[in-house]
Amino acid sequence: LIDISPSYNGTMKGKRLVAGQINAACIDLGFFAITGHGVPMSVINEFRKTSHAFFEQPITIKLKALHPMDGTPRGYRIFAGEALGRATTAGKPPDLKEFYHIGPDKWPNNEYYTGKEGQKYFIPNIWPDNPTNFKSVALAYYQLMESLERHLLRLSAIALGISEEFFDDKVDKHISAMRINYYPPQPKFPLEGQFRAGAHTDYGGMTILMGEDEAGGLQVRTRSGDWVDVQTRPEYFIVNIGDLLMHWTNDVWVSNLHRVSNPPPEVARTAHRISIVFFHQPNYNALIECIP
Repeated sequence: LIDISPSYNGTMKGKRLVAGQINAACIDLGFFAITGHGVPMSVINEFRKTSHAFFEQPITIKLKALHPMDGTPRGYRIFAGEALGRATTAGKPPDLKEFYHIGPDKWPNNEYYTGKEGQKYFIPNIWPDNPTNFKSVALAYYQLMESLERHLLRLSAIALGISEEFFDDKVDKHISAMRINYYPPQPKFPLEGQFRAGAHTDYGGMTILMGEDEAGGLQVRTRSGDWVDVQTRPEYFIVNIGDLLMHWTNDVWVSNLHRVSNPPPEVARTAHRISIVFFHQPNYNALIECIP
């Protein structure tokens, strides 16, 4: 658990203090939690409340927010429509979750964004009719994650012993996506090897997760192969390294396996939780090569 507030005081001493802790965590496990991030709890709690309200509607209403092109990373995805565990083990059963994808909402009218390649990443969002504040709350949170990610990348550059601005021109037109995961109650036992989210690594740069403190949550595999529970609470964020950033650091920082466990049987019929995940990706045309 790292208090990053000293990095906001404008001094290099404060930045280096936090950067050193980030570096140690990223070498060891690839996961750390942050406080002192400056994201208002009012925004976090409003987004949580709005997300629960959306997912707890009847399926017929939620299906109206499906993207018309299957597989497009925007809008609603149905329960058990993904199997993250198959990224590491073929044949794994689907995940016991549903989710909603959000990306950038506005962009300039130029070739980078609107050309053939840009159209793969800059895709109009799908917004539900209810709750009526879903769009405004989601975009406010997305923008706060963009700012936090820029700050974390500058600290990462310091941690890696390179110029604080190293990542700036590689992420100024980023293609990051945000996902709201909803893990509903489980009225029946999961299949053998079935989880709320199967074991996987993240594919991109750096991930920022807000999770609720409810039964059946995040687990991370240690270097010794043990699975450990990670406590999640709305007031701090869990940050982890993705495959791309691991590659960028020549495997000095580790992109680690993680999963979402099932709640204990005694509470499974009532336990439900939301997690909001910001998957940061650099510009799609950024050159990813070993950091000097």
